[in-house]
Amino acid sequence: MGLMSFLSKQFIDVIQWTEDQPGVLAYRYPMQDKEIQNGAQLVVRETQRAAFFNEGKWADQFGAGTYTLSTKTLPILTYLQNWDKFFESPFKSDVYYFSHREQLDQKWGTTQPITIRDKEYGPLRIRAFGTYSYKVVDIVPFWTKLCGTAEIYTIQDVEGQIRSAILASLATFLGGSDVAFVDMASKQDVFSKLLAEAVAPALREFGLELRTFYVQSISLPEELQEHLDKATSMRLVGNLQAYSQFQTADSIAIAAANPNGGAGAGVGIGAGIGMGQIMAQNMMHPSGNAASAPQEDPIQQIEKLGELFKKGVLTQAEFDNKKAELLNKIK
Repeated sequence: MGLMSFLSKQFIDVIQWTEDQPGVLAYRYPMQDKEIQNGAQLVVRETQRAAFFNEGKWADQFGAGTYTLSTKTLPILTYLQNWDKFFESPFKSDVYYFSHREQLDQKWGTTQPITIRDKEYGPLRIRAFGTYSYKVVDIVPFWTKLCGTAEIYTIQDVEGQIRSAILASLATFLGGSDVAFVDMASKQDVFSKLLAEAVAPALREFGLELRTFYVQSISLPEELQEHLDKATSMRLVGNLQAYSQFQTADSIAIAAANPNGGAGAGVGIGAGIGMGQIMAQNMMHPSGNAASAPQEDPIQQIEKLGELFKKGVLTQAEFDNKKAELLNKIK
């Protein structure tokens, strides 16, 4: 080394990282044209970890504290450098800092629907979204598998890798799970814990610890949701006859809310016709024959028709026609 080259070198006596930029997971201390002075101070704050690398090989790591660098504090680096004596001159090494902070409010979501086999509805495609948090706990796999020799490695750099790991774990878990879609949506706290247990091992491979994992939304694609809503409605009403009765009753309520409107009168007429049809169907057995159960006397039926007429369900003409039909039966 020439004299000018030696003089141009900068000797470092204090190594520290102030974390003045948010979201940084790993930071390589600038060593261009610099060498570390023997006996220099290494400062590692409570939310940090530091590591020395020699020619691309992991050497020593340090937790929170202040250290005086020597062969005693750098035993592995001393061995890698083959120092047979205590080094007195400056030395060259790469120093990395790693943030030990918990990275909060990270977003995850399914870019494409995940197909599950629901025990009640059969194959379904679902979407899910939520938040999670993590932190770096094992710097060796984190450095070797993710950040490498990058000068600065941020949460944005690792976001894609973590999202892929989460989605792969979700697909595997949901594909073999017997949890019904309805239970997923109604018990999101319990479901979040189950998914956290499935996702955590994937992050651990990168030296990351999953701290929290929340499911905030579980939904079906719009076309499937419409189909499910219709199927649910049919199950709620039980059968077509009950569904017709429900619609008729609903129409009567609408007409009653607006008795003076033309639309209300029209609804009343339709409701009356529908009610008459339902009554006629109720008097017949599904096979088309008279029901085996005892039928009401025609006079009683006329009395009920009169009550419907007084309530405005039947018009005068409808009441007269049905009354005439029942009187003919008496004859």
